Amino acid sequence: MQHTFSNRSTTRNRRTLTFSVRRAPPVRPSRDPTRVFVTCYKSSAPPFLSLSFLQEPPPNPSSDLAMVHVSFYRNYGKTFKKPRRPYEKERLDAELKLVGEYGLRCKRELWRVQYALSRIRNAARELLTLDEKNPKRIFEGEALLRRMKRYGLLDEGQDKLDYVLALTVENFLSRRLQTIVFKRGMAKSIHHARVLIRQRHIRVGRQLVNVPSFMVRVESENHIGFSLTSPFGGGGPGRVKRKNQKAAAKKAAGGDGDEEDEE
Repeated sequence: MQHTFSNRSTTRNRRTLTFSVRRAPPVRPSRDPTRVFVTCYKSSAPPFLSLSFLQEPPPNPSSDLAMVHVSFYRNYGKTFKKPRRPYEKERLDAELKLVGEYGLRCKRELWRVQYALSRIRNAARELLTLDEKNPKRIFEGEALLRRMKRYGLLDEGQDKLDYVLALTVENFLSRRLQTIVFKRGMAKSIHHARVLIRQRHIRVGRQLVNVPSFMVRVESENHIGFSLTSPFGGGGPGRVKRKNQKAAAKKAAGGDGDEEDEE
């Protein structure tokens, strides 16, 4: 059985495609012989595409079935949600204040926190609609509260889901690594804290962290410090200091080293 049609989008170069339908040969009794494979041919050319209506490939490994190869998987889920009204004055002023107070790079970082908070609140709101003795509410509610306490978003005495609904964006922004580095006096400003983190000067425990939005746990807060390889943490001298030392050594040896301003 064959079906033929021509491409009429151009009058000069017309292509004629032929679709032939064939039945798969019954190899084993367990296989269904009524499975249909569709092969698309060019005119007077070998088959270039073969499609199967089933997920199982044909029994012949040398068949012309086109298999799709996926080299990697990437998550395309949402990470933030844009506001519906882009030019709302009250919201713009509030966002600008938070961006400056917590040293955010752009408003997208703020929208990510707002989206994460909305998902957590929706989960708590859904659990509150269930009965108090419902196993799902007990199990998932305790897990949610335990996670909020682990990151310092709730206190130890707050054991109800109502406290999750009272969380704000400021509670999440105050647990970022950038904010905690500034509050511990390791940086001169909130923006300096971001520079230190991005330039790989800050570690959490033994792990070097260069992500300013890293959420710090309560148990890891006392283990934040400078990296052992950083000049601020007792490591080797930095780029400017090495340059000044080299110029001073040249000058002491009678060379033409220029005087550099020490920082």
